[in-house]
Amino acid sequence: MPLPERFVERMRRELGAAEAEALCAAMEREASTSVRWNAAKRGAAKPSGREVPWSPQGRRLDERPAFTLDPDFHGGAYYVQEASSQFAGYILSQAAGGADRCRGMRVLDMCAAPGGKTTHYASLVGREGLVVANEINRSRAAVLADNVRKWGTGNVAVTCGDSARAAMLSEWFDAVAVDAPCSGEGMFRKSEEARAQWSEAAVSMCAERQVEIALNAFRALRRGGIFIYSTCTFNRTEDEEVLRRVAAELGDELCESESIEANPAWGVVTGREGVFRTFRFFPHRVEGEGMFLAVARRAGEAGRVRDPRVRRSVLSPVDSRTARELSRWVADADAMRFMAAGDTLYGCYADRYDDVAVLAGTLAVIYSGVAMGQVFKGALRPDGALALFAGVSRDAVPCREVSQEEALRFLRKQDMDASGFEQGLNMVTRGGLPLGFVKRVGARVNNMYPNSLRILK
Repeated sequence: MPLPERFVERMRRELGAAEAEALCAAMEREASTSVRWNAAKRGAAKPSGREVPWSPQGRRLDERPAFTLDPDFHGGAYYVQEASSQFAGYILSQAAGGADRCRGMRVLDMCAAPGGKTTHYASLVGREGLVVANEINRSRAAVLADNVRKWGTGNVAVTCGDSARAAMLSEWFDAVAVDAPCSGEGMFRKSEEARAQWSEAAVSMCAERQVEIALNAFRALRRGGIFIYSTCTFNRTEDEEVLRRVAAELGDELCESESIEANPAWGVVTGREGVFRTFRFFPHRVEGEGMFLAVARRAGEAGRVRDPRVRRSVLSPVDSRTARELSRWVADADAMRFMAAGDTLYGCYADRYDDVAVLAGTLAVIYSGVAMGQVFKGALRPDGALALFAGVSRDAVPCREVSQEEALRFLRKQDMDASGFEQGLNMVTRGGLPLGFVKRVGARVNNMYPNSLRILK
């Protein structure tokens, strides 16, 4: 399907004939592929490929492999994330004063599905920090939660609601990132659907929604905090014009961020829009997909952060006996706290337990920390997410290393040969990377891999 004619005309007006021609030619070439390695996962082999210069864990691939048939992908060893998108993590670390300064931050990621930037922020803030990943669409939020489970850092809360709900956490976050829903021009060489759905009316509609989301999300940012705005589109209506409208509304509440270095050799087009520093990714200039990012700060000095009044208690602490049983399933039990939400037990890092409780009582949280499972007669029936948790203990149950073929049978939730497993619960690993659990009962193996995650190919 050809590029939309009105899109081409708009690019000629905004970029000039020569630049627009180069962009449109690049949009007809094959899309790039890149991944980001999960350094938190023991047993996660670093992917081969060329390093993304602004993302130490990022790798550019020369061809797109069959990710669906790679156990490392399902085990959260890496995330398939465009190199351009990984620049958001670079902005956060640079604006914070270096990657080490990100640790311990509270970050709000708005419009977070499917989770590329969320998992990147989670790696940057470390287990001392917390990422709240919000998505208004429930089905997309479920996908986001699945990807958070696979990433397994245990420091993410996935919420589902509109941006006005997030604004209730007034001045609560150290950084707020809005990956605004857009007309998707940067996806044109990956998606025929994106080309078919594009229209100038959609551009205008998206811009109105983007301004609303950005202003609501900004209210959740503490004074002095970092504000990041991004889209995967090229037009100025959804990019610079939205920034201009947001700045006009916020006035003196916005100020410049620290300078963000972008090596000219990277091909990133840098600019300014008022107090915002801007970064454009064009596929004819950068080995990556189309992207626009901008950063500023909330003016003022950080004061005391006050938690919102929690009107309902969703979480309940577990009793000491249950806590002892859960503790043996994690490598650093002293760093964890355990709680019940509904009929499922969860764990989270103790330093952020109070934050998780605030979130649970304020927003619609659909997943947080790590799902541990359920206790029956004093013993844990583990949730599949527990095997994917970077802090899972390898001593809780026997670990069984499986072949590539066996791993795929497990991930398809098919029957498995019982001879290699011990009686009772076993953890399945491939290359030392945990994938999930099985339970052997006599000569039969109960495959406990979650139905929602199984490979259907």
